[in-house]
Amino acid sequence: MLGTLVVGLGRAGGGLHLPVLRRLGHGSGRALGRPPIVVVDPGVVVPVAPDLLVATNLAHAAALVDPERTAVHLCTPPNARLRPLTELADLGFRRIVVEKPLAVDEVELAAILRLRAAADLDLVPVAQWRCSELTRRVRAVLRGGELGAPRSIVFTQSKPRFGRTVSGDEHPSAFDVEVPHSLAVALRLAGPAAVTAAGLTDMLLGDAVFSGLGGAWLRLRHDSGVRTEIRTDLTAPVRERRITVELEHGTLVGHYPVSAADEYSQLVVRTRGTQSHSVFRDDSLTAFIARAHQHFEGTNPMLDEPATGAAVVTLLAGAKRLAAGRVPVGAAR
Repeated sequence: MLGTLVVGLGRAGGGLHLPVLRRLGHGSGRALGRPPIVVVDPGVVVPVAPDLLVATNLAHAAALVDPERTAVHLCTPPNARLRPLTELADLGFRRIVVEKPLAVDEVELAAILRLRAAADLDLVPVAQWRCSELTRRVRAVLRGGELGAPRSIVFTQSKPRFGRTVSGDEHPSAFDVEVPHSLAVALRLAGPAAVTAAGLTDMLLGDAVFSGLGGAWLRLRHDSGVRTEIRTDLTAPVRERRITVELEHGTLVGHYPVSAADEYSQLVVRTRGTQSHSVFRDDSLTAFIARAHQHFEGTNPMLDEPATGAAVVTLLAGAKRLAAGRVPVGAAR
């Protein structure tokens, strides 16, 4: 069984990964990782706990665990990936879950992929919606073929994100917040794609303008012929994570959980004259982290990573280039 190291204890590391790792480590029949969990974030005061060991830096962490037998969760901000990955590789760590997106641009992506090859890293970018029960059910309908071929996919993501933006959580743009999740699902459902259009909006808060952090949108054309549109609004007063799939003979409307407060998804299947509605538990991050550790243990390999994570970065880079030619305005509705 592998040990576990969490690097970065912000919203992703401390608020999401660490609680899941603790639950899986204590869950009946779902034990994950050798206790204790080692954590590193010099800027955070970590409460004393019997299941945690606090390292002052990565070199200290490497002295507390065996790097060759440890799964790392790299949860640093999006613009701080390459440096800690390089240090982790130099210390002998090889198995690394990387928070989304894998890189902020194609230049950094190329450097990370070179490092991966040189150091023989096993990188798994975070893409928990791919392990979502809702995604599995949507994919099952598409593969079953009863409703015909898919024609279009639309993702709508809305949430108010004023506080975290004002505090400066180092996300470069709205493309880097929610969009990577949807892109990974779109690629899983409809295959490889190219960006055909994209745009960004600013966040307006009083007299303050946060450039490119109000919202984002992009359109994809898949090699399969399916068209995808993704829209995210980080100034919305309500939360929503919705997927709509139009097929030849019906429509799927799915709602992903909007937070850990209520981990249930919903799926509506509409055909001519009929409609079904199902509600089901959908803890996708727990499912993803468990699957990533199975991959590292060799019991359930993820054969398409980090290729899918790299494709997400490439598509995001293309969207950012297209959006740069547009004049951002107030938050889109």
